[in-house]
Amino acid sequence: MEVENAVAQAKKELATRFDFKGSDARIEQKELELTVYADDNFKLKQVLEILQVKMAKRNVDVRYLDIGKVEKIGGDKVKQVVKVREGIATEDSKKIQKIIKESKIKVQASIQGDAVRVTGTKRDDLQAAMALIKKEMPDLPLSFDNLRD
Repeated sequence: MEVENAVAQAKKELATRFDFKGSDARIEQKELELTVYADDNFKLKQVLEILQVKMAKRNVDVRYLDIGKVEKIGGDKVKQVVKVREGIATEDSKKIQKIIKESKIKVQASIQGDAVRVTGTKRDDLQAAMALIKKEMPDLPLSFDNLRD
């Protein structure tokens, strides 16, 4: 939902900015795949920057974006596909599970679809596990949910 709102805000800004008047700069969204169109590479980078700023304002971590290669589409026009990741990849979830098991913290990690569920009796152990995962896997955009609260 936040991604859709960020895309809508970016589209509004593209429509009102003077430097994009008369250009073919636009963003199209199909589910979790965004396609960014522009007249040249410079404008494409500007559109991507606007999109990333809007997502950051909507509290969407920009590390969730997998930015593809720039493709030429006739004349000078270019496009770029940006995929929005959802959940944790299987190999990353296995790494997280292994890190938790090797740490000897009294918690259990289980892989549930595209999420890793960590259970334990003490809140301090769970917080220690969260800190360990953040330290060991800094490049992953992780969010932690407490199911008790």
